[in-house]
Amino acid sequence: MAMSALIKSLEDIMRKDAGLNGDAQYIEQITWLLFLKAFDAKEMEWELRPGYRGVIPEGLRWRDWAADPEGITGDALTAFAERLFSSLKKLDVSDGDPRKFVVRNVFGDINNYMKSGVYLRQLVNRIEEKVDFIDATRKHTFNDLYEGMLKDLQSAGRAGEFYTPRAVTNFIVEMVDPKLGETVLDPACGTGGFLTSAIAHFGSVTTTAELAKLQSSVNGWEKKPLPYLLATTNLLLHDIEVPRIRHKNSLARPLSDYSPQDRVDVIVTNPPFGGAEDAAIKRNFPPEVQTSETADLFMALVMNLLKDRGRCGVVLPDGFMFGDGVKAVLKEKLLKECGLHTVIRLPQVFKPYASVDTNLLFFQKGVPSRGVWFYRLDLPEGVKGFTKTKPMEDRHFDPVREWWADKHPIVVDGFDKARFFTVEELEALHCDFDKCCPFPREEEEIPEPDDLIARYQAERRELNAGIDRILAAITAKLGTDA
Repeated sequence: MAMSALIKSLEDIMRKDAGLNGDAQYIEQITWLLFLKAFDAKEMEWELRPGYRGVIPEGLRWRDWAADPEGITGDALTAFAERLFSSLKKLDVSDGDPRKFVVRNVFGDINNYMKSGVYLRQLVNRIEEKVDFIDATRKHTFNDLYEGMLKDLQSAGRAGEFYTPRAVTNFIVEMVDPKLGETVLDPACGTGGFLTSAIAHFGSVTTTAELAKLQSSVNGWEKKPLPYLLATTNLLLHDIEVPRIRHKNSLARPLSDYSPQDRVDVIVTNPPFGGAEDAAIKRNFPPEVQTSETADLFMALVMNLLKDRGRCGVVLPDGFMFGDGVKAVLKEKLLKECGLHTVIRLPQVFKPYASVDTNLLFFQKGVPSRGVWFYRLDLPEGVKGFTKTKPMEDRHFDPVREWWADKHPIVVDGFDKARFFTVEELEALHCDFDKCCPFPREEEEIPEPDDLIARYQAERRELNAGIDRILAAITAKLGTDA
């Protein structure tokens, strides 16, 4: 069954249930079931190890109640689901097994919305039949399934804030080039896209030592329960036995509390845009960068969290590029303290989830910037925009990859497509990065007031004449009928 057909079949089942209301709940409902199925597949692997002790109690594992298509259903399944959630929210972690903490944290803030045990059984059976996390060739189905859910259920509230197009995460990770054993962090990890791109970038992991490095290399923080669940499931399916995803508000800790031991080698992230933080959160930051704008606070956090010589690739909106105040302070820090070296200006790649112009910033902490290369990535020839059915793909970054290997100025139709700006030039622009290789915009001609009035009067005369013709035709018809 094609992925889109599977998603539609799951949606058709959930739509019949009175307890589900909207696409966001559909995604949460599917995901906790996928988590249990994926975790059970991992437990089957771990059980082959001598001395392994199960994490999810017997009777609550997926294989115990979900795998049999003729298993419990109706009111009995609804009652079982209540017991399942209650038990996993209170899972005994006294033995210190970190896997148990993962399960308990996942179920701490999610819900079973389905009221009908009959429909829940149908949903479980369809997932059991069509989704296989044991077959090595199909273990990474989750990526495609979740991306498909977002595409087909795109009205899911603000679901887009949890998702960064895979082409973007892959490109940023490729350019930052994390190495196995380096600590990689996404402090706004959403569904874990940057982290899974990093895992793929590490390549084949074959030895016990390499596997141990992999387990400690990938780290994420996520505030909201649904993306936390999604990221945890995602990493489980990418051979991370105990996902190091912390369910926390990344901005809630004062910057002054971080020690050198807390800092990391690599940060790759797409912080939330446009959010508003309260006064208590702002006080966690130095006065010169205190603001209610979430993306700006994340930038201050990221610069603080990097080790000396640490590397970062981050997605930021156009508002950061031209903004002053705190944004200007942050941009000055990027130039003077964090070695900002490259900015890639993107077309709108987040459609259909969000219509926002974005930029990719790359920097290395502790290396003063000698200047910044800016590159404008135009839409491919013949493409008016990326859509749900035709999203951005890895190949669309190929022109940037070719240029990155040998950075040089490019001018197209009289406009800078790629150009190096010295620090002095950027300071002369008051750090208005938006003036560096912007997308050409067609100038809208605004007529003089007299021309506007004349045009309006002509259009009004034409409209009145049309009305008069219609009225005359109606009058003539009435006279003929009389």
